[in-house]
Amino acid sequence: MTYRMSRTHRISRTSRRARVLAAGIGAGLLVPLAVGAAPASATTPQVSCTSNQAGLAAKLKKDITAALAKRKGTVAVGLFERATNTTCTLRSGTAFDSASVVKVTVLAALLHDAKKTNRYLTDREAKLATAMITKSDNASTSTLWKQLGVKKIQAFLTAAKMTQTKPGANNYWGLTQITVRDEQRLLALLTAKNSVLSDSARAYILKLMNKVVSSQRWGTPAGAPSTVKVHVKNGWLSRATHGWRVHSVGTFKGGGRDYTITVLTHGNPDMKYGVNTIQNVAKVIHKDLVPVTTSASTQRYVPTNQPQEATVPVPGVPTGG
Repeated sequence: MTYRMSRTHRISRTSRRARVLAAGIGAGLLVPLAVGAAPASATTPQVSCTSNQAGLAAKLKKDITAALAKRKGTVAVGLFERATNTTCTLRSGTAFDSASVVKVTVLAALLHDAKKTNRYLTDREAKLATAMITKSDNASTSTLWKQLGVKKIQAFLTAAKMTQTKPGANNYWGLTQITVRDEQRLLALLTAKNSVLSDSARAYILKLMNKVVSSQRWGTPAGAPSTVKVHVKNGWLSRATHGWRVHSVGTFKGGGRDYTITVLTHGNPDMKYGVNTIQNVAKVIHKDLVPVTTSASTQRYVPTNQPQEATVPVPGVPTGG
């Protein structure tokens, strides 16, 4: 005997199913659309390394991963070592507020623009550039940023193929969006001959990065052997979202190595936590690339007890670097 459900029964049953479904959604439950369907799981990005030197990629991947174990916040890492064509990446395309790391880009854009008209920097520009890089002076940065304008800064980014970098709007240079990929591209321009920056421009930027005041030489230089020459620029900024942004970019040469490191972080509970995260990564990279002999020392940098720079021009932010 064939049983045929009445219209009233069907409506009642449908209504009950709708109420159950609505209750499940309201409680945050995932209701499968089909039997056997599994919810998609988020994949945690993994450190990826390659190298022409046998065993180096595996060692770096293991050590960087261990250095980041149990660290809070979001961390992105980039490494390139020229002699062995070694690279390591983690979240290379993730965007971060630049804070003062963008100051290297500002100087590169200034020099790139000067090259177009075959001129030297004026004494005024050189004074501003020196304060901007060595002391991370924000007033100097704002002056140069306004002088260049977004159009000229963008012209440099285009020439440098830094397509993921987005200049901060309304002169808020501290909110420029940067990625590890683009920062590594910038550092590559500083450390090898290219058509974007002249050799003298590259040397000038590196000279200033080598003269950063001692209280700001933390981050990527941590753990570098004393035989390695260091060029660094850091940035730090606290905002209501993502907590502290703490970044460090650096180029290193010595001990038979020629390498660049970028570490970008946000979601740090305080500045010191972000600094420690970056230095944990930097120490293992230096150790793996340039093992220290018993007669050599390693460079250790500790941020000043009063690390705040002058106010970074970002909306609603009282302090930052």
